[in-house]
Amino acid sequence: MSDTAFHSGFVAILGRPNVGKSSLMNRFVGEKVAIVSNHPQTTRSKLMGVAGGDGWQIVFVDTPGLHKPRTKLGEYMVKSANDAREGVDAVLCVVDGQHIGAGDMAILKDVAAMRCPKFLAVNKTDIVTKEALMPQLAQLNGIGFDQIVSTSARTGENVDTLLKLLVDAMPEGPKYFPDDMITDQPERVMCAEIIREKALRHLRDEVPHGIGVEMMAIKKISDTLTEIHADIYCERASHKSIIIGRQGAMLRTIGSEAREDIERLLGTKVNLKLWVKVREDWRNRASDLRSLGYED
Repeated sequence: MSDTAFHSGFVAILGRPNVGKSSLMNRFVGEKVAIVSNHPQTTRSKLMGVAGGDGWQIVFVDTPGLHKPRTKLGEYMVKSANDAREGVDAVLCVVDGQHIGAGDMAILKDVAAMRCPKFLAVNKTDIVTKEALMPQLAQLNGIGFDQIVSTSARTGENVDTLLKLLVDAMPEGPKYFPDDMITDQPERVMCAEIIREKALRHLRDEVPHGIGVEMMAIKKISDTLTEIHADIYCERASHKSIIIGRQGAMLRTIGSEAREDIERLLGTKVNLKLWVKVREDWRNRASDLRSLGYED
């Protein structure tokens, strides 16, 4: 930016599941505002992360991975991602540099038709060789994006370069959020997401998509202690036993790791109490989706 006016705007981050969208946003913001895991569809709702510097502010809109939905929750996630395109000042698409498939190309061609600045991050370059990356990049020739940048959200490679390109693309505008605000998510939502992240990290592949976390109570006991009650929902009784683990070992691990992150978030000690409950097929019931925050 060549002038002294303030520049700001909204950037939607789009792409297939598990390509590193949330990890990139966390890098841009400089804080962990979106949970991450190796499981696809970790992000279920669009959320905002705010990055700023001298003379600029960008509000990043992280979105669920675009996929073919099989449940009402999946339909909500895809709608949330598509809605995020409306009214943004730029779009950042993300693909996995290990493999750019037909699903990725369909998204890129769709986004290329949008009338706004469009950027593409070819992510995870830290785990792919140059020899394997080159044919992936060759597919992108003439795709219709303003800039294509190879990045690694894990190591930070070229993330600053990509951020500068996005900043330069922002129009003149106001400061949308205060300097000390890094996300639009309430504390209770962030606490629930932290718990879900720890569950995703430790549980088997067949369980995570059926996990939801509902915050039942957050009570400030004193200036130094907060008490939190939360329910972890699963869809089958067999999943409940997996989440609890032998003699409660798995649930204690999830709770211990979640408590550490929540204490950093809240700035107090936390007494975290977790219960595991079965809600069969909750991902297809509107009432359950609403109670877990997945319906507008």
